[in-house]
Amino acid sequence: MPAESILNRKALRDFHILERYEAGIELKGSEVKSVRAGKANISDAFARIENSEAFLYNADIQPYEKASHEIPSAKRVRKLLLHREEIDKLYGESQIKGRALVVLKLYWKNGKLKAELGVGRGKVAHDKRADLKKRAVERETAREVARFNRKHS
Repeated sequence: MPAESILNRKALRDFHILERYEAGIELKGSEVKSVRAGKANISDAFARIENSEAFLYNADIQPYEKASHEIPSAKRVRKLLLHREEIDKLYGESQIKGRALVVLKLYWKNGKLKAELGVGRGKVAHDKRADLKKRAVERETAREVARFNRKHS
């Protein structure tokens, strides 16, 4: 069963996402099958703009077991495919202090692997606590609604 998308939950916990972009990823041979099999981890992945090109760092795509030749390194730097205007805009955003380009998810679109990049601003401890409190309230509300519906149906 192919993996629909690979999420980076850690990014949503640690960053306020200000903008989102879609980028293609330049992969080598067996990496495609490996991602389809769900053997990728992007919890520490981030993007960087260098020499007017975008690159993906720390994306861990495990080697495909049945690959016959050329097995690329799991943590190698991969090129991201973006339009020139998007690269320029992302470069400007990444130069602002406290902002980072984080990878939010990998997903398939028309048979091609795409990465969703987010321009993130780091959260501080009290932001994280507020998120946890909000989630707890939502969970408790959903529980009460379900209990009410079970009672009255």
